[in-house]
Amino acid sequence: MLKNKVIVVTGGAGLLGQAFVKAIATQGGIAIAADINLNDSKTVAENICRLSDLSGNVDVFSLDITNKESVLNLIDSLCSRYGRIDAIVNNAYPRNINYGRILEKVTYEDFCVNVNMHLGGYFLVAQQFCIAFKKMGGGNLINMSSIYGSMAPRFELYEGTSMTMPVEYAAIKSGIEHLTRYFAQYYKGSGIRVNSLSPGGIADGQSSNFITAYNKKCSSKGMLDADDVLGALMFLLSDESIFINGQNLIVDDGFSL
Repeated sequence: MLKNKVIVVTGGAGLLGQAFVKAIATQGGIAIAADINLNDSKTVAENICRLSDLSGNVDVFSLDITNKESVLNLIDSLCSRYGRIDAIVNNAYPRNINYGRILEKVTYEDFCVNVNMHLGGYFLVAQQFCIAFKKMGGGNLINMSSIYGSMAPRFELYEGTSMTMPVEYAAIKSGIEHLTRYFAQYYKGSGIRVNSLSPGGIADGQSSNFITAYNKKCSSKGMLDADDVLGALMFLLSDESIFINGQNLIVDDGFSL
């Protein structure tokens, strides 16, 4: 589906990022694992290439999405090495050490820092890559949002657990969805399309009580694995979705119904 497409995945060493990089490479694309931790990205690339015989389909670069120079260096390096960039998946998840506190304990300073890093970082990447895409005559940007970007939290699911649905997360992901529509409208007619992808909950060591409560809200499987998002992502990255622009695609096994 993605033969010879040069596709960047920010946060390429993370839980979702690793799955995205492998899937892009498997579908014939050149997957760029761009992460603030270059060593982790190299490990991901080595594992993918060793286990899947995809040598040459995965490349790694250092990227801090909150730093303009870092973003521009990545764009310049890719254009120099490959001559073009076909798509980018805005997937990184920057946050500070206080992220995830309950509402009453979130300080104004921490709220601003986390929104600035995550939503601000997505804006910076989108801005600079779309400028580059326009010069190239087109491109494809996918922003990773969440079901909680378009629905109110179900706080009852977190009762009896050490987790909460962070207020910063709600503000960030809802902002990402509207940022997606803004960019899609702004660059309409330029060959650039911008969409967002909103997964439901992804299994990552949550407590059994939380998973049981979560699964009751879903249709069949319940809590998803990273691989369950891949079909939707490959579709949005491929030419099969060429006429889809400014949309938010939800993949959540019915949780948000």
